[in-house]
Amino acid sequence: MNEPLKPPLPPFTFEDAVLKVRRAEDAWNTKNPALVALAYTEDSRWRNRSVFLCGRSEIVAFLESKWLRELDYRLIKEIWAFSHDRIAVRFAYEWHDGEGNWFRSYGNENWQFAENGLMKTRHASINDIPITEAERKFDWPPGPRPADYPGLSALGL
Repeated sequence: MNEPLKPPLPPFTFEDAVLKVRRAEDAWNTKNPALVALAYTEDSRWRNRSVFLCGRSEIVAFLESKWLRELDYRLIKEIWAFSHDRIAVRFAYEWHDGEGNWFRSYGNENWQFAENGLMKTRHASINDIPITEAERKFDWPPGPRPADYPGLSALGL
């Protein structure tokens, strides 16, 4: 099957990599697993914490389960480094569980892309830190982060 192009395409410039990171952040903030999965190759391989996934159907199932547990999810990603077909990202997201306990999850991701711009490999390391509701920093309405909302560095994270 011939998968569509997902610009920007490798080899990445700094501007391309920043755009790729922001598009990923925006997609994840929709909390739409099917939409998010379209950024990955059909056979994409993931490590997310201690979970190993392969393929879009596993990615969709994983994200559906994730967003049933992680309520009021808000995510910010920031580029860390990039090369020809790879991007390293740091991120934080806030969410609460069904009992109303709030968390900020911090992590790093390493991405590798296919020539068509779809992500073929994603490795994510993530730690969850309990926070109070008053400590929240990500308070925009549901959906993608507004363009004028500060990023991780500006928020001191």
